[in-house]
Amino acid sequence: MLNLGKSLPTQKLVTTRWAFATVDGHPLSANVYFAPDGAITGDSPLGGDRWSIEAEEFRLSSAKGQESWRADHLYVRDGSLHVALRGVEDPGREALLYECTPDGHLGFGGQAGLPAGEFLFPRDLQVTPTGLTRVLLVGSCLTELYHRTYAQAIPEVAFDYVLFNSASDLPANPPHPVGSYDFQYLQIPLRTVLTDRIITGGRIFDPAFLDETYRDGCVMIDAMLEAGLAYNRAHGLLTFVATFVVPQLDIAASLDRRSADGDLAYLIRRLNHYIAQAIKPYQNVFLCDVDAVAASLGKRYFLDDITGFYAHGSNVQQDGVDLVPAARIEPVPLINTFYESRQREFLLAVYEQAVATYRTVRQIDQVKAVIFDLDNTLWRGLIAEDFHPDRFPWPRGGWQNGIWEAIQHLRARGILVAICSKNDHHIVEAHWDNVVDPPFLKLSDFALTRINWQPKAENVAEICRAFNLTPKSVVFVDDNPVEREAVRHALPEIRTIGSNPYLTRRILLWAPELQLPRLSAEAALRETSIRNQVAREETRAKLSREEFLAGLGCAVAFTRVTEPDQPEFPRVLELTNKTNQFNTTGRRWTHPEILAFLAEGGEIHAFTVKDKFSEYGLVGILYAKAGEGGAEVVQFVMSCRVLGMEVEKAALAYLCARLRETRPAAAITGRLIETSANGPCREVFARAGFARMEESDGPAFRLAPDQDVVAPAHVAVTPEIGLKRAANDASGPAAPPARAGGLGWTKRLFGLGRR
Repeated sequence: MLNLGKSLPTQKLVTTRWAFATVDGHPLSANVYFAPDGAITGDSPLGGDRWSIEAEEFRLSSAKGQESWRADHLYVRDGSLHVALRGVEDPGREALLYECTPDGHLGFGGQAGLPAGEFLFPRDLQVTPTGLTRVLLVGSCLTELYHRTYAQAIPEVAFDYVLFNSASDLPANPPHPVGSYDFQYLQIPLRTVLTDRIITGGRIFDPAFLDETYRDGCVMIDAMLEAGLAYNRAHGLLTFVATFVVPQLDIAASLDRRSADGDLAYLIRRLNHYIAQAIKPYQNVFLCDVDAVAASLGKRYFLDDITGFYAHGSNVQQDGVDLVPAARIEPVPLINTFYESRQREFLLAVYEQAVATYRTVRQIDQVKAVIFDLDNTLWRGLIAEDFHPDRFPWPRGGWQNGIWEAIQHLRARGILVAICSKNDHHIVEAHWDNVVDPPFLKLSDFALTRINWQPKAENVAEICRAFNLTPKSVVFVDDNPVEREAVRHALPEIRTIGSNPYLTRRILLWAPELQLPRLSAEAALRETSIRNQVAREETRAKLSREEFLAGLGCAVAFTRVTEPDQPEFPRVLELTNKTNQFNTTGRRWTHPEILAFLAEGGEIHAFTVKDKFSEYGLVGILYAKAGEGGAEVVQFVMSCRVLGMEVEKAALAYLCARLRETRPAAAITGRLIETSANGPCREVFARAGFARMEESDGPAFRLAPDQDVVAPAHVAVTPEIGLKRAANDASGPAAPPARAGGLGWTKRLFGLGRR
């Protein structure tokens, strides 16, 4: 035993899980954490709410500042640091603190492999930090546990907590201004939805009673969403709504009623489905399936349905009073000596799910195309050398089948897929159907193929150009580290994976950068559009520019976007935040920022494009604003799939004509902020006749009051089609449909108002 004095290194203190025990070593808690801000979190029976080190002495005190314990001495036993504590009011009172994980690991219990959060929400494609600064947590005692855990484990983000245990209204204002929050996390308490009648009603397994409970529960969910999403409705605050954690096993009276109307667990699964449907009328609200996280990690490691009542749906806790040796004839052991706990891992995985959802909604590092090698990437072995079915069978099944299915999922999301392989095209084509068996995937499923002996870096760059994408939006999958490095060297912004085939499918299916906030019509048709675009470019190469444009049959149709419930609105947000090349400022917008822009008199004009080759969908957006001094094109965003058709000039001609309808003498300016990727749009204003002006914050362009933009003759323009809205009606998100009975009726029905 080595005595270390009374001081305790702060780094050791805040990065370690601690146990609190009686002086003779009987543990009272093994989940005590000391936060960097001085708070004590976890299952702490310490009798202290705060910690500090003063005059090189470790001290514990109440929230009001009254000291309860001081370190008497520190020592190491069996590799674990021990802190002997002595009471301040009663110096004869003694206790022990000792570290549970001497390696400093934050309570994951030394589990092999990846923690649940990193496993479920891969970070392999993350380039840009998420950059969260403040999060609002709204919910019951489970959310309070989230708050305590995150405040200690994630000090770089500020977390605010608002208690929400019934359908009562939220405070008029959260602890900080609504605009300071990156997102709100709403957890509806299961007990409030089911009510205690699920225990005391005497009809627990009666299908009719459970169906009545379900219907009343849906009414309560509606009421709680209406109350809990107040900040979202008023300010457009991005909000994630959590599902309930379903109990571990079926809860039915007999085997024949499992997963049926007489099963309480089945009822809770139905309520989760209802939550997913009930949030759809709201804008900027998304689901976080906490039950899926729980099922992956293992509910046995944290869920309290083994000790508490089913409707509680929270984390296992052990009351300190049960650990006092004199309280029982046989002392109760520490709970994690007979129930393994991974509670902290679950809590942090819930946060990782919210972060991943945020990255997807904000389209951070979004991937638009994935390029695949073939040999030892899409299948085992080398197709030109190892395919000898007359001598031995080609290896079947396993990870390659999973990759084939994942590619079909990517296509269904509107993510382009291509092949880049050093092989003979005719050999691959001849053997494809025999090698890819079952026939999950066809060679023609890939939007582009480059199967030749050219350097892969050249082929990958050519595919990026054909897709009109910058390398930063593309992932290259190849088993060969030399090829991956060569492509990275030639295209530094591209992301590469493929070294381990057992990781590839999980990354492709689960990484947030490959998810979509919503599947737009344009995303669903993107592959077809790209194929038609290739045909278009082949035709272009055979004709003069004038002949090509004249025979193109290009048509542009405009829609004024004024409200968030218009079907075009999600696509406006998506296209604005994913477009890098034809984006005159590079600015990314949040949902509330667009609402504020509209409320302040800004205009958004979106347009669709079609020609004889394809219907490209909504591919362009013009943000404009007018004032006393003139009008301004605030931002112009357009998909590069329609570059080269002079659509951009037709769009500017239309917008300027619209702005001049009410301001005939107005000068119109266009702002350009150069980014590393927006080269294709830097001349858009100059080519339309705007005069360039050099200003301190970058170039600006001006169209004089007596000038007009002349639209190209080969582009037909249809003005303002689609949903018609009042020109400046942008007061905020529309309220969802009225709920049955209203909030007051729900409170009366369930007798709410208590915690």
